[in-house]
Amino acid sequence: MLFRNDHSIVRCKLSDINESRAMDNIDLPDQFFTRQDESPDTEFYVSPRFCTHIDDATIDNLTQYYREELPASYRLLDLMSSWVSHLPKEVNYQRVAGLGMNAAELAENPQLDEFTVHNLNETLKLPYATHSFDAVTIAVSIQYLAHPFETFVEIGRVLKPGGKCIVSMSHRLFPTKAIYAFHVLPPGDRCRLVSTYLFQTEMFETIETIDRSPPNADPLWLIVGNMKL
Repeated sequence: MLFRNDHSIVRCKLSDINESRAMDNIDLPDQFFTRQDESPDTEFYVSPRFCTHIDDATIDNLTQYYREELPASYRLLDLMSSWVSHLPKEVNYQRVAGLGMNAAELAENPQLDEFTVHNLNETLKLPYATHSFDAVTIAVSIQYLAHPFETFVEIGRVLKPGGKCIVSMSHRLFPTKAIYAFHVLPPGDRCRLVSTYLFQTEMFETIETIDRSPPNADPLWLIVGNMKL
């Protein structure tokens, strides 16, 4: 693995991702969830950033995966959302709620029916009723969760039985706000770590890791959990 301060540039074999398994969180050091900048996240996200964080080809692959897996009848929660959700534009979902850190970004997102400004690293409880959503998506932002185990318990609560959680990951990050684990772990172990977030809730029937990386572009790794019925 090669690491740079602006982005984490990683390469791995497909088998490294496909063979990933959940970790035992008893063995995870507390340092994994610390950050270089522990100042309030509201200060970091006070100004909107109208940019994308993965290549166009990678975005296309993520959108195609959503197209395959998320029918129009679904009620969706785009967690850690911004001005784009990468959902297929031609699909009119029953409901799309967005939760993120910057009101200006969220207001510019044409795919959101509603949005909430909410700091998950400060207020752990999600502001939604139990079993409100058919699917929860987290697009290339999982590396910023400082309390992921508590957050995924909440994700399990707001998902309906049989619902789906889709976490997409790549190799870019804001270094000062990403947790330490995403600075030091290779890609396969990052996928295992995120699988552990889902596994430890004991709410998911299946958890799989999928590589949808396009050639000559940013990688795309998906951790997909299907809730128990």
